[in-house]
Amino acid sequence: MLVLSLAGCEGLWDNVSCWPSSAPGQTVEVECPRFFWVLAGRNGSVFRNCTEGGWSEIFPRPDLACGVNVNDSYNEASEKRHKYLLKLKVMYTVGYSSSLVMLLVALSILCAFRRLHCTRNYIHMHLFVSFILRALSIFIKDAVLFSSDDGVQCDTHRVGCKLAMLFFQYCIVANYAWLLVEGLYLHTLLVISFFSERKCLQGCVALGWGSPAIVVAAWAITRHFVEDVGCWDINANASVWWVIRGPVILSILINFILFINILRILMRKLRTQETRGNEANHYKRLAKSTLLLIPLFGVHYIVFAFSPDNAMEIQLFFELALGSFQGLVVAILYCFLNGEVQLEVQKTWRQWHLHELPLRPVALSSSFSNGTSGLTHGTSGSPSEPSRGTYRASVI
Repeated sequence: MLVLSLAGCEGLWDNVSCWPSSAPGQTVEVECPRFFWVLAGRNGSVFRNCTEGGWSEIFPRPDLACGVNVNDSYNEASEKRHKYLLKLKVMYTVGYSSSLVMLLVALSILCAFRRLHCTRNYIHMHLFVSFILRALSIFIKDAVLFSSDDGVQCDTHRVGCKLAMLFFQYCIVANYAWLLVEGLYLHTLLVISFFSERKCLQGCVALGWGSPAIVVAAWAITRHFVEDVGCWDINANASVWWVIRGPVILSILINFILFINILRILMRKLRTQETRGNEANHYKRLAKSTLLLIPLFGVHYIVFAFSPDNAMEIQLFFELALGSFQGLVVAILYCFLNGEVQLEVQKTWRQWHLHELPLRPVALSSSFSNGTSGLTHGTSGSPSEPSRGTYRASVI
């Protein structure tokens, strides 16, 4: 798309480089894109002339100037990679969309029932919000980076695009931070008998939302002074990228160690002779849920953090395609399969059913009485904060 104005040539984004506005008769030089540097291992520049008829074609050829081989085999491989990335984009769009819908439903359920308002479920709700923000940040980033309005891309790179990337990185780090909070809280429940639930929740909020802000702010400052290139979407400088990657990997490693210790504690309790039948079943269900959460909580991130460049397609598949369904799995485990949530929904349904069908008071009263007694037995304790025994009775 070549743009001409009365004052000369307007800024141009040609899907590769950003060309600043220029007056007629000038030759504009632009460095090769950073991803060409990574592929070719050397630097270079390309040029355009601003003429009275608009921008000229690029010279010399980008493949010659930037040192990228564009023979037939390379073109064929690029076409295959492009098709693969398009399929990947469809997969993670479906994954994040379905996760977003289910997370919103799960969050609404936990907010609607006051008997479910406790520290454990408050942490679940914050985790749901972090997954929701992560999905929204993916859609915002795609909308900004792949905008069809080529004429404003260069201006977007200066402000709006970088802000979108900052929001995206914050949501990613916050999501891993709240996954760490879930692991810390589960470990605390099993190790410490008595602790302040209020102070614990305040510390969790500070860790889940505050620490990512510090990490992303440090990354933004470093990026601005060291690698202020384009939209900050390409991480060519490994040192700058480790400002974000390092804390994420550390949180995953801590989570992995916590879950291994949780399994050790659960297995030890199951082997003790004092553990009764019902309590043993509760421990077994908790151990199974913990085993499901270990791969969910980002262990694959560590595996691919040190992977070679030729494993990029596999890494993208795990992080984007499969990772996009994490929110869906979390909503199912922490809400729809939660015994307390199911009992509250069943109780509300019975109450609504009782008001809708008043012609059968005897049968409905008996049924409702049985259901209520079961609910009371399953959710013994304070309505605002279930006891520790109740926590163990629920899988998660």
